[in-house]
Amino acid sequence: MKKSAKIIYDKKIIYNIFSTLQQNWPDAKCELNHNNAFQLLIAVVLSAQATDKSVNKALEPLFTSQPQFSAYDLLEMGEENFLKIIKSIGLAKTKAKNCYNLSGIIVSKYLGKIPESREELETLPGVGRKTANVVMNVVYQQPTMAVDTHVDRVSQRIGLVEQTNDRLKIEEELLKIVPKKFALQAHHLLIFQGRYHCTAKNPKCNTCPIENLCLKNIKH
Repeated sequence: MKKSAKIIYDKKIIYNIFSTLQQNWPDAKCELNHNNAFQLLIAVVLSAQATDKSVNKALEPLFTSQPQFSAYDLLEMGEENFLKIIKSIGLAKTKAKNCYNLSGIIVSKYLGKIPESREELETLPGVGRKTANVVMNVVYQQPTMAVDTHVDRVSQRIGLVEQTNDRLKIEEELLKIVPKKFALQAHHLLIFQGRYHCTAKNPKCNTCPIENLCLKNIKH
């Protein structure tokens, strides 16, 4: 069967894509500020339909005054007081409730420790697959692929995966093709590419580090 020209199959090109991205952003990592695993978890929950910048701004005073802010501290603070802190973030009321309730579960069921498996993480209020993948990657150093809007857009636009609205399919396909050397950092590299070059509107193709490796510029 003839292969589709809509995606890149050449393993060398795929390797060079991630190698080049890593050269451009060697320190690419999660940009949500946090001092511990719990802080990362609630920051990721709050980042749904919000920017990392807005989440960092809202949480900075709290994490500065309480550097080791934990699930125990959030329970002691209470849902309403936490809501006051994050009120500038979209869907704040729902997110405050989820963060308060997940704190209760973490304290009662996991004795304050963040669950290590995706299945357990996804049982927490407000935690979906993407959030679980971020926590597993950043906290537990697992080579997961958290597909956010940037990973979704970039992976399809440059030809790593076929066009689809199914983010689970994108995740599965990327996990198959990303070279092991870059597996742990891959989704951060794609996020940085999406934020700073391959933007949704007016992508900066002229200064893009992987322009020559993009599907549109590869001869088939």
